[in-house]
Amino acid sequence: MRGLRSTLAISSLLCLATPALTCDLALALAFDVSGSVNADEYRLQVDGLAAALRDGSVSESLVRGRVAVMVMQWTGSSRQHISLPWRRIESFADVDQLAVDVAGIERGWRDYSTAIGEAMQLALVSFDDVPDCARHVLDISADGVSNEGILPQDVRPAMAAAGIIVNGLAIESDVDGLVDYFRQRVITGPGAFVISASDYTDYPRAIRQKMLREVTDQFADLEHQAIRAGR
Repeated sequence: MRGLRSTLAISSLLCLATPALTCDLALALAFDVSGSVNADEYRLQVDGLAAALRDGSVSESLVRGRVAVMVMQWTGSSRQHISLPWRRIESFADVDQLAVDVAGIERGWRDYSTAIGEAMQLALVSFDDVPDCARHVLDISADGVSNEGILPQDVRPAMAAAGIIVNGLAIESDVDGLVDYFRQRVITGPGAFVISASDYTDYPRAIRQKMLREVTDQFADLEHQAIRAGR
């Protein structure tokens, strides 16, 4: 009987020590389809994002964390669309399918303005669908400042209150000082950052670097915390 009690006690401890399988990160990927983005630049974005998802380090972290991913395109006021709703990444096959679906996203609009704040608002609401994820991150790219709709700095307090981190990718082909604009008016949350792309041809490199930082650093931090907690 004593042996049975010991076995049950050990099993209980293991259950407590092992976290339930859940989502470590919800990552919303939002890319710019405003009027300044031509057809070739649009293709560079979706193909670059698909390639970043297939990166070995990125895909491994997506699978390990059972990350939830959502992809949206956005442009002017009231023109934001979730192209790929939230999906859980549980296998490398899931990553491959997500990359295929990203590359196949059809553009929703052309020749409209830039409403970064409204893109942030749509992402804010969408995170309600992934409440079990430990960390919520919006990854938003743009090649210009917001010139329509609610201002991004007016949305930041709501993002911060909801615990959402907003990171930026500034495509500096047309606007000087875009990185500073992102830092001052768009990004928010602990560790939020901006990556710069010199133009759209540099976007694939920049989005890969950005996603590596978002997903691989995230799980390195979690492992470090787990090690410290186990001491």
